[in-house]
Amino acid sequence: MIVDCTVVIPTIGRESLHRLIAALDESAGGVHPRPAEVIVVDDRRDSSSELEVRSDRLAVNVLRSGGRGPAAARNVGWRAAATRWIAFLDDDVLPGADWLACLADDLNRAESVRAAGSQGGLLVPAAEGRRATDDERRTQRLATAQWITADMAYRRDVLVAVGGFDERFPRAYREDSDIALRITSAGHRIVRGDRRVTHPVAPATAMSSVRAQIGNRDNALMRRKFGGDWRTRIGEGPGRMPAHVATTAALATGALAAVTGRRTTAGVAATAWAALTTQFAVRRFLDGPPTAGEAVRLAWSSVLIPPVAVWHRLVGEWTHRSAVPEPVLAVLLDRDDTIIEDGPFLNDPNGVRPLPGAVRALDKLRERGILLGIVSNQSGVARGLITPEQLLAVNAEVDAVLGPFDTWQVCVHDDHHQCACRKPRPGMVLAAAETLGVPPERCVMIGDTGGDVNAALAANARAVLVPTDRTRVEEIQHARSRARVAATLTDAVSMVLRESR
Repeated sequence: MIVDCTVVIPTIGRESLHRLIAALDESAGGVHPRPAEVIVVDDRRDSSSELEVRSDRLAVNVLRSGGRGPAAARNVGWRAAATRWIAFLDDDVLPGADWLACLADDLNRAESVRAAGSQGGLLVPAAEGRRATDDERRTQRLATAQWITADMAYRRDVLVAVGGFDERFPRAYREDSDIALRITSAGHRIVRGDRRVTHPVAPATAMSSVRAQIGNRDNALMRRKFGGDWRTRIGEGPGRMPAHVATTAALATGALAAVTGRRTTAGVAATAWAALTTQFAVRRFLDGPPTAGEAVRLAWSSVLIPPVAVWHRLVGEWTHRSAVPEPVLAVLLDRDDTIIEDGPFLNDPNGVRPLPGAVRALDKLRERGILLGIVSNQSGVARGLITPEQLLAVNAEVDAVLGPFDTWQVCVHDDHHQCACRKPRPGMVLAAAETLGVPPERCVMIGDTGGDVNAALAANARAVLVPTDRTRVEEIQHARSRARVAATLTDAVSMVLRESR
């Protein structure tokens, strides 16, 4: 039995991926249900070598996401899928022999209550015969977290509606809470399923707890997006940032007072810093194994963590100071006179000439992870001025010189056809958004005519007009009142990038 579900696995090429695929392969044996497809997304920065993934029973497809982090990798995976449900697994979890059968049952129950998501259970092995170390407890908290994408299934239409994972979260941290909070805030439900995976305890080093403080940058983005009560809304406590700020402030005050010769102030600040640091270290030590080695590690890491945490939080607050709740996900572009010179009814690939700055402008959008599409009227085909084969050849050259583009939407009709696709009608804009798997309102159309602007607005997308000498004055005036106007494609792209922070 084939389940209307695709399993998406982002990976950085860890050996655990092959154990996961083997476990899924075993789970699909016999009469067990199986997903329509397994999509493994290779997120290695250096992906010069092919990632080999083999399965005897499952249809496995490997895609690449360019090392942009797990949020971007998951987006690449689910947008390539065509099933109603998308089940996400981390590449280091290990599902049980009945996982696929339990997934099918969980999705059926989720459908019966019209839920948007189904959360799987995580089992984190506990150390035998002793209390868990500080690093082990950090992993074990995943088992009780409210929303964890290490094993989470979402309906694809809901992922489209909320715009997928926010790629401004570059780490495997908070991107799962962010998307779940957006989904539930939109009125959807996420229910608990019966399936289970085992999540290993992450390997620990002497600096693990200190390096983990970089997650405070993502906490800053969560606060920017959801307000000061975001921790409560995702089911967490208040966190230790206030205590870390107090500890760091005491340290900084004491150091400054000592340098300037204010001994009394320096002494008071040093006492406060020592008391706060000791309280932090003792609390961590009492929760873990009472060994000398653990005591030493916790002592010096308790000194480092508060200032490191505060530093990362300040970096995050600065980085995301202008973050918008719903960044642009896709840019749709007219072809002629927007990215290439307009040759009337261009029928020769040798005539494709990019406009000045077009290549660099498009590369900036790709670097930000923004999807790109072409939306172009080509009535020359209907008029018999160019052949379909010539049009394909020209578009292939455009793709080679300025691409690749994630979708091409081309209308070959003339005005008298009264089709739904020809701009200023919204058909191609809507088709591009659907193909890309993004809501139209998260798209921006960039073009040189009023038809480009009107097609975008009719589809509930945003628009930027880049006028040429042939753009009518009334089209510019209309764009200024209902959309925006930029002097060049480079300026239009800069506008978009400001809306994607």
